[in-house]
Amino acid sequence: MLLIVSNIFMTFAWYGHLKLQEMKVISNWPIYAVILFSWSIALAEYTFQVPANRIGFVGNGGPFSLMQLKVIQEVITLTIFTVFSMLLFRGESLHWNHIAAFVCLVLAVYFVFYK
Repeated sequence: MLLIVSNIFMTFAWYGHLKLQEMKVISNWPIYAVILFSWSIALAEYTFQVPANRIGFVGNGGPFSLMQLKVIQEVITLTIFTVFSMLLFRGESLHWNHIAAFVCLVLAVYFVFYK
């Protein structure tokens, strides 16, 4: 759950400013202001990401190796980004190659957990 929450924040930090610009909320902001705005959101993201990795890492008593944590995080990131882009950027659409790439990432999860 911590990884999901952190990725919601991070997706908004990375791409939310584009939607805010499109909505004319920050259309005349200088780039440094947009960067500071995004960094402030990323700081909130780290308050969830760091504990998620510490709790989940096998070296701290969690169930996941470092590679497993990273692959899980990437799949969560792609899933949240897909939902984010489909809901907030109506002009974006899912194509067969996007789905194929997602399937490859799901396969990556399978292989990273394969014993």
